[in-house]
Amino acid sequence: MPFDPAVIRASFAVVERRADQLTKFFYAHLFTNNPGVEELFPARLAEQRDRLFAALTQLVLRLEEPEKLTGYLAALGRDHRKFQAAPEHYPAVGASLIAALKHFSGHYWTPEIEKAWIEAFTVISQAMIDAAAAVPDSVPRWWNAEVVDRRRATPDLAVLTLRPDRPYPYTAGQYLTVCSDRRPQVWRPYSLACAPRPDNTLELHVRRVPEGQVSTALVNDVRLGESVRLGPPLGEAVLAPGSDRPLLMVAAGTGWAPVKALLEQLAQDGGRPATVFVAARGDEDQYDLDAVHAMVKEHAWLHAVLAAPERGASRSEAARLLREGLREYGDCSGHDIHLSGPPDLVPTLGAQLLEQGAEPEHLRHDPATPTFNRSRPLTPAEWFLEERDVPWINRTELG
Repeated sequence: MPFDPAVIRASFAVVERRADQLTKFFYAHLFTNNPGVEELFPARLAEQRDRLFAALTQLVLRLEEPEKLTGYLAALGRDHRKFQAAPEHYPAVGASLIAALKHFSGHYWTPEIEKAWIEAFTVISQAMIDAAAAVPDSVPRWWNAEVVDRRRATPDLAVLTLRPDRPYPYTAGQYLTVCSDRRPQVWRPYSLACAPRPDNTLELHVRRVPEGQVSTALVNDVRLGESVRLGPPLGEAVLAPGSDRPLLMVAAGTGWAPVKALLEQLAQDGGRPATVFVAARGDEDQYDLDAVHAMVKEHAWLHAVLAAPERGASRSEAARLLREGLREYGDCSGHDIHLSGPPDLVPTLGAQLLEQGAEPEHLRHDPATPTFNRSRPLTPAEWFLEERDVPWINRTELG
């Protein structure tokens, strides 16, 4: 590796608390110095700024793990084809990124740090360019998909069934990004809520986010017969190939979607012992309860625990009950573990499960997108309060 990851990580720590100002500066610099590039971005950049810094954070976290970095960059490069990103765009992005980092580092910035960032971005951008170039011409930049069914599961959540215009190759546990003509050039990630189907249809569970552009359109506005765009499948939180280890899954809120897909795939593969904690802040948020009951009734290898506090209890009670339920589960060694739900679910529960014997290499999840405009991480109770995907144990056990 031509650059020192420690230098990158240390310099990133200097600016990460000023993420919002840094990304505003980045976009202003990029658009001012590169006329025409702004057309590739959505009109409203507030949420895009968070996502830029989230991607940058994931890159920094992977710098010392080349095998993970390589896979992440390859997926990122393939995905960026949907933005119509071209090789000539990368130097402009790199120059604006360096300018923003330098501006907000102040006297901490040194020639050594600048050299390290330039070298790192060169490696990163070339890996993404090469990955995009390696995609066969027959693979589309995006898929057009018709909305063939739409069910309002709760006032703020819709279950959508989509039919892509051509085969959509993915693996249960992955997610995709969606764009609607109602919100041009704005893409948002959603987990696939089903294993691959013979009829090529896909299921998504979409919760409306306050002021969310795409989620509001998908829950409130999109109609049957309407078309949306789908980016390529992403994510590595799939079933471990060839594993016969027992499964432990935690699904909070719409985190049930990828877990449902994994359970469907598991059933197709013949099944193995699996326990799933389905958690939410209240009974009313258990929006797909019929599917949970149906799966438990059909599959003897599946055990489910529904986690929601009693009506009128504080929201933090849901987090306490979930942690308590997992603690009562006991020894997690020798398990495949999947965690899915709101921000900070993974580090909060992941740390607990590691204390209960879980092996890090068998714990799977997709990177959570952090909220950066806060001075500290969320507490276990607070991630149940996140508005963008508020999750639900009166400890009802099924199966």
